[in-house]
Amino acid sequence: MKKIKNWWMGLLLLAGVAITSCNDDDKPVFPEIPEETYDMTGFARGADVSWLTEMEANGRKFYDADGKERECMSLLRELGMNAIRLRVWVNPVDGWCNQADVVAKAWRAHNLGYRLMIDFHYSDTWADPGNQTKPAAWEDYSFDELRQAVANHTTEVLTTLKNQGIDVEWVQVGNETSNGMLFDEGKASTDMANFAALVNSGYDAVKTVYPEAQVIVHLDRGNELTHYAWIFNGLQGNGAKWDIIGMSLYPGEDPDENNGLAEWSPVDENGQTWKAQNDACIANMQSLISTYHTQIMVCEIGIPWNYEQAEAFYSDFMTKAKQVEGCLGVFVWEPECYGGWNGYQKGLFDDSGKPTASLNAFARN
Repeated sequence: MKKIKNWWMGLLLLAGVAITSCNDDDKPVFPEIPEETYDMTGFARGADVSWLTEMEANGRKFYDADGKERECMSLLRELGMNAIRLRVWVNPVDGWCNQADVVAKAWRAHNLGYRLMIDFHYSDTWADPGNQTKPAAWEDYSFDELRQAVANHTTEVLTTLKNQGIDVEWVQVGNETSNGMLFDEGKASTDMANFAALVNSGYDAVKTVYPEAQVIVHLDRGNELTHYAWIFNGLQGNGAKWDIIGMSLYPGEDPDENNGLAEWSPVDENGQTWKAQNDACIANMQSLISTYHTQIMVCEIGIPWNYEQAEAFYSDFMTKAKQVEGCLGVFVWEPECYGGWNGYQKGLFDDSGKPTASLNAFARN
């Protein structure tokens, strides 16, 4: 579906055919100008905007390149994004990213025609390779109770979304689970079978609510194949089910994490440039697709917004990822962040809240 151009109205007016009826004051009534529409199909050009409602509540504004204030999701859609990713926490202290907040953001995305990915952390806070803390309410659960809690939480959130008429295309059962989830019971290095069982609890719950949704198991360091092979061999050997392997890729070295360009190097601890890391990630995709007969999604990607080669990095990666048969798309993590929001410097907006040239990599072809 191509964009609908609004300038046709002016041509009709010049031709003298626009007036179709009159109101009580005998003033001309014109047809409504059709809203611009977008093709949201195909390769996923995604944005995780989970911080958006919190940023808005704190007074952050978003602007287009001309400095006009804009609603963020609409602006990202205009700039080429066609999918939204949202994280879910079980019972966060401040409420952000809880079920209600996720539903509010998902409803906005749905009404703009976005495709949707839901990212279950199964925690009250951040889940990542080193932090897979059980929700406080689940702390004393037995392993069987943890499995049931995963199923119940997944079912509850997704059912709430479905009851609102919101479609969900992809669901992550865990976030960056490079050593499992729900530590210590679900730590893969301790008990891979437990981790596989937890994955299956989430998988089955997803399929019960959204039978067509694709379930993702997501790891970090997409340029390093060894821990993907370890996790997915272990999951496969223990009967785990998944539809898509998810990756994160954050090139370079950030010894003081998320502290901006001054603390970041485009060369990682192994001496790899961002170009080499891109190529390694693409090669890993091809290997994983071949080995596990599965599809790939890059669920997170980012580089400092003010790095001089940021646009080149995104353009290089997007071009190569689109050429991989079996790669479904790429999601930028929190592209709307700017001005050092929560210390995060890897968004796609500059310090004035305007989009940077890096968004060119996500433009519609």
